Amino acid sequence: MSFWLFFVFLLACMGAGTTGAVFPPGAWYVKLEKPSWTPPNWVFPVVWTSIYLLISFAGARVAMMEGSSVALAFWALQGAFATLWTPVFFGLRRLRGALPVIGMLWLAVLGATITHWQVDMWAGLAFVPYLVWTTIATALNWKVAQLNPQVQPLKINEA
Repeated sequence: MSFWLFFVFLLACMGAGTTGAVFPPGAWYVKLEKPSWTPPNWVFPVVWTSIYLLISFAGARVAMMEGSSVALAFWALQGAFATLWTPVFFGLRRLRGALPVIGMLWLAVLGATITHWQVDMWAGLAFVPYLVWTTIATALNWKVAQLNPQVQPLKINEA
């Protein structure tokens, strides 16, 4: 595995992660009703840092291996949907509108997990925590949308 490739993948993750800084949860999110199983706030940066390190490892590990093109396509696809979800959910406050995005993210992470595993077992294993976390996040998005039907999406001219 090339450490240079690892840093390229990590940089891509950090780019996707900047949407969290650009579109932070804010006071409106704090006021929402959430299920009792919502992780505490400190868990999110710990989990995302771990996931970014793991999937950067996975991408760098398979990047130079024969037959990795589909795995790398899924790697890029999950990054695109992960980048899109935050502005839809937190930026536009489209709780229900974020559901198709996170559903596609879940499918992309599943695809990345399977295809990375097919190329290299360790790379596939590195995606498993992300699949678990995306499953939790999908359920949380669904439940928050269900518990807060009164939330109106932010109009673009109000942003």
